[in-house]
Parts: sequence; C-alpha cells; structure tokens
Amino acid sequence: MTVLIWCLFIAALLPYVAKGPVAAAMNKLDGYDNNHPRSQQAKLTGFGARALAAHQNAFESFLIFAPAVLLAITTQTITGGIELLAVIHVVARIIYNLLYLFNIGTLRSIAWAVATLSSFAIIWQCIP
Repeated sequence: MTVLIWCLFIAALLPYVAKGPVAAAMNKLDGYDNNHPRSQQAKLTGFGARALAAHQNAFESFLIFAPAVLLAITTQTITGGIELLAVIHVVARIIYNLLYLFNIGTLRSIAWAVATLSSFAIIWQCIP
C-alpha cells in the first residue's frame, strides 16, 4: 500500500510542479500579474501556452488516477500489478509534462494514453 500512497502523493503534486514553467512564462510576459493571473495566462503563446495546458491537464489526469488508487486501497485490491500500474501512471505523467513543454506531440499523446489506460486498468482490476 505504501507504493500506492506515494504514487498518489506524487500525482497530487504534479499539477503544482507543472505550475512552475507557467509562472516563469507569465513572468516573462510583463511580470507575473498576481491580481489577474488567468487573464495573463490567456495571453500566453508558445512555450507558455504549452506549459499552461500541461498544468491544467495534470489536474484532469489526477481526477481519474486518485479515485482509481483509492478504490484499490478501500477494496483491499493491492497487488504488485496495481502498484506497477500506479508507478507507470506517475512516470508517464512526468514524461507527458516534459514532452508537452518540449512540443513533442506524438510521444506526448502516447504518454497520455499510457497514463490514462493505467488508471482505468487499476479500476478494472478492482472489479470482483
């Protein structure tokens, strides 16, 4: 269960880690506007826009992964396979974010699919 909890913790941190490049891009755009950050984010292009999309997608991904892990824990369906899927999800999400920042679309989509499918596979394995 420790592996699942660590993966859940790391996955919860990923959207906030992904905010770093967004903040850096915003800072380059006339300084970080803490009063109207969403308006400023809407003006981002290139790297900044990709960083924002990666940041937002990290939250979306967590909405699938967290219930999957919590389902495995609450149903006591903790197997080596489920732990491996959780690790795969986290690694794929880290790779996804980097590929998004470096504008490598096809591999990014593959990393997204791997992460998403791993979450659904965790849920599937919890079905009796």
